Amino acid sequence: MTRSTDVYYRRHVMPYYRAFGSRFGYTALLGRTRHFGWYEPGDSPWRFTAAMRRMEVIAATKLALPSASSVLDAGCGVGDTARTVARVSGAYVTGIDGIEPDVAIARRRSARAGEPGRRTRFLRANYHALPFAAASFDGVYTMESFVHSPNPPQGLAEFFRVLRPGGKLVMFEYASTPQAELSPRARSALLRVCELSGMPGMLTMTHGELERLLRQTGFVVEPTYDATEKILPMLWSFSALGRLPYTLACGVGRGDSLVNAMSAVEMYEHQDTWRYTICAATKP
Repeated sequence: MTRSTDVYYRRHVMPYYRAFGSRFGYTALLGRTRHFGWYEPGDSPWRFTAAMRRMEVIAATKLALPSASSVLDAGCGVGDTARTVARVSGAYVTGIDGIEPDVAIARRRSARAGEPGRRTRFLRANYHALPFAAASFDGVYTMESFVHSPNPPQGLAEFFRVLRPGGKLVMFEYASTPQAELSPRARSALLRVCELSGMPGMLTMTHGELERLLRQTGFVVEPTYDATEKILPMLWSFSALGRLPYTLACGVGRGDSLVNAMSAVEMYEHQDTWRYTICAATKP
């Protein structure tokens, strides 16, 4: 089972993040961080960094753990969320990711970050087979990383295993609308985005499915928070930036080659296909 998830990651997720468009876009716009930001009324939609840091503070707040708790960031990227959680909560955060260059960047950035950086460590690992003993962590979170899971039950089982009794899991993830409820155009857009971005978990986790899987795993699940409206300003900005190049690429039959522009334009237009949710659960 772990081998199959590793194969999927190498064949579908890594090519997406290694593509020039992804590397350029995430670096130029977001400093290589790969998650949406939290916007309040009146915030400028172009203030990406401030909004992303705010979303990371929300993660620390949702975990609600005492200082010096041990926390796992499952899909840490370059470690910005881990450093914010460490700074805000005083936790010790272990970040794992499957992209070795990002793990290296996370380590370098933490080395320059002072006290928050000293409370973080990073390693390359697969969250479907975590290299930690049972009951190793007080908290676990994902920040838009679980959408890449080809086997959500296995990933959730690992989160449950490594959490201590009473431990908290917080997941910032997308939920999709069942395909049968979508128009042909909206369904096509959703399928293209998920296929080209290596996000099978987004298709699997239709509305309410993540909560059902969490309960099936053994978690006690809190009411889910729909944060879609909080991230829409950033998605609008991305769609505005991507609309012209995407339109031109579509004109020559190459629209799908601009995966991120395509995703921003199509997902902003077809907001009925998805929701952005914050799901929290506790291990009894």
